[in-house]
Amino acid sequence: MPDNQTATDSLILRKDDPGICHLTINRPKAYNALSIECMEMLTGEFETISDDYSVKVVVLSGAGKVFCAGHDIKDLRNNSDRAYYDKMFQTCSTLMLSIVRLPIPVIAKVHGIATAAGCQLAATCDLAVAEENAKFATPGVNIGVFCSTPMVALSRSVTKKHAMEMLLLGDMISAQRAYEIGLVNRVVPLDRLDRVTRDLAEKIAAKSPLTLRIGKRAFYEQIDKDLGSAYKYCSQVMAKNMMARDAAEGIDAFLEKRVPVWTGE
Repeated sequence: MPDNQTATDSLILRKDDPGICHLTINRPKAYNALSIECMEMLTGEFETISDDYSVKVVVLSGAGKVFCAGHDIKDLRNNSDRAYYDKMFQTCSTLMLSIVRLPIPVIAKVHGIATAAGCQLAATCDLAVAEENAKFATPGVNIGVFCSTPMVALSRSVTKKHAMEMLLLGDMISAQRAYEIGLVNRVVPLDRLDRVTRDLAEKIAAKSPLTLRIGKRAFYEQIDKDLGSAYKYCSQVMAKNMMARDAAEGIDAFLEKRVPVWTGE
């Protein structure tokens, strides 16, 4: 099912503040379902941002009543072709990898629901803030389609047993439960969702852009290495980081009790 959007009603909205890029999935009538076109456009935005050193953090949200309800079930059923399914899930995987590989932190700002691929999207982001009435689920098992691709992100965000519980039961869990199992970082009232998310983004944006890029890349590089390899890799990263101008500036500013002036070098 094609997206009936106009140039002035883009599938992905972008707004920039100093150091912060706000991306909004803009399919409110479809509960921000991740169509192929929508995912390709969002991936394109992340690729563009990757080379923009003025952006230090990205905030990802959904327009309308929910964050993201995953893929459009009717769309999937109406296109019962293996080639279409392959393209859909390959495009989804490319999107999720673009977030992980983006050398800039991404914060998910979750309201309403984040289900299936929407839960996957929230789990893939580096941080997540949820409003207190938000709900999360990987409900594919209820309709005969195990949430296998959402499982990749979910199983890397929470413990094995918590992930399996969500995947096997398919039940909605509360924002508070999502916080308890480590799926989100903050749970706040809806009227504070924007403010709390912005506070996190602004705090991150105050850091050295070079340091943020080095740190995020190193985090995902070391996470699946064995302990010895992780230490070897991170020792090399840290030694290289120490040679940067921003490292010297940060240390000098700390010793001199002043605010550092970052150059991104």
